[in-house]
Amino acid sequence: MHIKKLFAIPLVLLGCSANQAAFSAESDSWQFEATPYVFAAAMDGKVGVRGVTSDVDASFSDILDDLNSGFMGFFTARKGPWTFGLEGVYMKLSDEGSKSVSGPFGQVTTDGALNLTSKLYVYQGSFAYRVLDNTTAIDMVGALRITKLDTDARVALSTTPGIVFPGGAKSASDSDSWTDAVVGVRALHPLNEQWSLLGYADVGGGGSDLTYQFMVGANWDFTRDFSAKAGYRQLYWDYKDDGTTWDMTASGPYLGLGIRF
Repeated sequence: MHIKKLFAIPLVLLGCSANQAAFSAESDSWQFEATPYVFAAAMDGKVGVRGVTSDVDASFSDILDDLNSGFMGFFTARKGPWTFGLEGVYMKLSDEGSKSVSGPFGQVTTDGALNLTSKLYVYQGSFAYRVLDNTTAIDMVGALRITKLDTDARVALSTTPGIVFPGGAKSASDSDSWTDAVVGVRALHPLNEQWSLLGYADVGGGGSDLTYQFMVGANWDFTRDFSAKAGYRQLYWDYKDDGTTWDMTASGPYLGLGIRF
């Protein structure tokens, strides 16, 4: 099925957290930062539930239409060369715009064939170790990302031939979760006392066959305790298991606010 918005919001807003913390010179005291953020990305890929697969191609404006509720934030604690991070994401959305539905029943092209509600939970823990701290600072990063997805789907156009789930059902619910381990590198280059450039890339897998991401951006320390973070990010997952498919790329600009204490 070609459902433009079903899983777009969760993936769109997942992301720019683990790479946005401000990195100053090493200190023996603990330094903390909380970062609420938004990742305004477009979505491109495939999503599948109970063997029913959707091609996703949605802009950020498409995605905003069906957002019901959401929360996302990132917290870091740093001491000396070590940085520890924790991210939490919760998203819920509803969608009625399905197209190009495909699955065990074959191929059908009908607008509004399915009504769907999805919830996404993401919990990510990360650690970074500074291996270089000259003019440019470089950190090696490792992380575990736990993703949980709940989906409810119901046939909206019962008169459309062939629109059923496996076993002839007109509705289906599915829940799946997986964990990926990733390794990466992060670089921060100061331009002056307020501005710095950021680059990040990682790759990994485990629950997913493959996941990777990269990001380039700039940080602006406009006060001692607050910084604005903006740039471009791309994030990819390739997950397939027992009828569930998440082969998805989210890419676009991000914006965050770092609060240090």
